[in-house]
Amino acid sequence: MQSLYVEGNSVMHRLSPRLKLVSLAALSVVLFITDNLAPLSIAVLLTAVLYGMVGLPFADALRRLRPIFLTIAVVALFNLIFNPWHEALVPLLRLTALMLFAATVTATTSITAFIDEVTALARPLERTGWVQADDIGLALGLVLRFVPEIVTRYQAIREAHRARGLKVRPTSLLAPLIILTLKDADNIAAAIDARGIRRHGS
Repeated sequence: MQSLYVEGNSVMHRLSPRLKLVSLAALSVVLFITDNLAPLSIAVLLTAVLYGMVGLPFADALRRLRPIFLTIAVVALFNLIFNPWHEALVPLLRLTALMLFAATVTATTSITAFIDEVTALARPLERTGWVQADDIGLALGLVLRFVPEIVTRYQAIREAHRARGLKVRPTSLLAPLIILTLKDADNIAAAIDARGIRRHGS
């Protein structure tokens, strides 16, 4: 399986996972406090610099962001249709800054460190009796692990359609993608059960 983590020794690599996650949460709040374009533009610039220090080749760095940025662009376009340009620019800058910083955190935090940190942060919730911290950490870790795998599989299915001369349509790609993803999910669940990772509830 692929991982979004990138080996390196940048400033973000050296920060603790907890500090990075708390910073991401704080940034997501701060960005929505102001509508001023100047600080939002500075936030985009700073997060772009941090993302550029991760150590990815320029083309790979852009390829990782492309699906999310296309979504942000669609949101901005709809805003531009119904609002003045400066009001449409605000969510574009907010979401772009968040996307860049989240991508930086993901690229500089290993899956293991991420799971350990989320599990530790969720541990107090176990007192409610509703959740298990280990399950939350494992679930989020698997989501992060599966995202690049699903994107790669989607691209492989699309190329297979083109190689066979079939017309590429989202509807014809989704069915095999969902089936293969569910098979992988079954295999992962079987592996987890075989190793006895989730036996706290039995």
